[in-house]
Amino acid sequence: MEANPKSNMKTSVFKIAAVTAIATLGLAGGGAYFLGYLGNPAAEHREHEAGQTSQAEEPTLYSCGMHPQIIAEEPGECPICGMTLTPIRDAGAEVASTGERKVLYWRAPMNPTEIYENPGKSNMGMDLVPVYEDEMIGGVVVKIDPVTQQNMGIRTATVTKGPLVRNINTYGHITYDETRTAQVNPRYSGWIEKLYVDVTGSHVRKGEPLFAIYSPELVAAQEEYLIAYRSLQKLEKKGVSDLLESARRRLMNFGVAKREIARLEKSRSVERTITIRSPFTGIVTHKNAVEGAFVKKGTPVYQIANLDRVWVEAHIFEYELPWVKVGQAVEMKVPYLPGKSYTGRVAYVYPYMQKKTRDVVVRLEFDNPGLALKPDMYADVVIKNQSEEEGFIVPSEAVIRSGVRNVVFVTRGDGKFTPRDVELGLALDDGFVQVLTGVVAGEEVVVSGQFLLDSESKLKEAVLKMLEAKAAEAGKDEAEDDFFSDVEEEDDFFNDLNDK
Repeated sequence: MEANPKSNMKTSVFKIAAVTAIATLGLAGGGAYFLGYLGNPAAEHREHEAGQTSQAEEPTLYSCGMHPQIIAEEPGECPICGMTLTPIRDAGAEVASTGERKVLYWRAPMNPTEIYENPGKSNMGMDLVPVYEDEMIGGVVVKIDPVTQQNMGIRTATVTKGPLVRNINTYGHITYDETRTAQVNPRYSGWIEKLYVDVTGSHVRKGEPLFAIYSPELVAAQEEYLIAYRSLQKLEKKGVSDLLESARRRLMNFGVAKREIARLEKSRSVERTITIRSPFTGIVTHKNAVEGAFVKKGTPVYQIANLDRVWVEAHIFEYELPWVKVGQAVEMKVPYLPGKSYTGRVAYVYPYMQKKTRDVVVRLEFDNPGLALKPDMYADVVIKNQSEEEGFIVPSEAVIRSGVRNVVFVTRGDGKFTPRDVELGLALDDGFVQVLTGVVAGEEVVVSGQFLLDSESKLKEAVLKMLEAKAAEAGKDEAEDDFFSDVEEEDDFFNDLNDK
């Protein structure tokens, strides 16, 4: 009798399908075992026994069709798109109405990767523990009994909505206010006859004499002015008046003060030296004057700085730039004055980065009463910032960052926890972070022990994938059986025709 080629083909396909199913089951089980196991077998067994006698009623949950991560206990609108929330199919309610819970699979108490389709004994001789379908509604759900939660140290925090506050702590150094500094340098060459301020660091007021200088150019300018002045007094002609005004402008261009010109008119005699006075009130920060020394025109003799207000050059990183704006309030402390703080403002943000330090310099302004702030001092700076926008805020420790995704665990009551992907926004003060999508205000997130919950959720996710693969293989085998059955029936039909 000849072998049927279609029957041989069917046998080969069955062998391939069996090998594929065994390999898939082995890989999925090994991967799940590698992820680790967290659950308490004894506690889950007690839960199963208690679940057979009574079922806890769970409230109806509502979700958004466009954003399934939004889950609320009451009807309303989605905080993201504004759509009306719709009720979620509640497995707990169905169980209460039917009085039955559908078992998804059975597993060994001591080895969660040892999975069976029917109840019985594990390889160690222990009773298998059921895993119910309602525990998987809405994605992977981790259920932990209260005793295990306490042992794991699980703590939760509430998602809040409020202003986004971020203060930047940095350092800086005090420097002079460039708009309040000046140099005193003669506009003519001459010899310093007398010094009135001869010590660096001296405090001078506006109009106070600094030094007296003898200059042949200045003496000649004085003589020209006196000649024009005397001629105007005698002749009172227009041409003489223009000459006097020209001589006056020349003295003023040399830097001679108006009071010195008035004294010259009163005495009507040329002064051998002219006194140079301070242009404003401040501290002498540089002195290059010695009595009897010859100075050329344009040589800096004094440098004066007003320290009633100082600048602070603070350094911030590139990612902190969005938080800094001109006019923001700033608080500063210096090490040598513990407990003392100064309040200022952001005056300017430099439009370039420092090449070596790769940061940006921010110029701050502070009042300096009593001149307690000294140039070149180091200071601790806090740039205060509060965004006008509000957002959802969670503790930063609640977020599990894998580099690819950010996950938080949301409590669903009755010891149930669900992993949820979130999109993070700005890092905030006091260890908080902004969440753009994934959670809403009022939800509870896990802030301690979430890494153990993550291990358990990955284990259940691996088991679900394994079951899906197994179901797909079973469907494929059933389709192949139907196909070969149809082929055999067709062969029988044609054989009958040939026989006839």
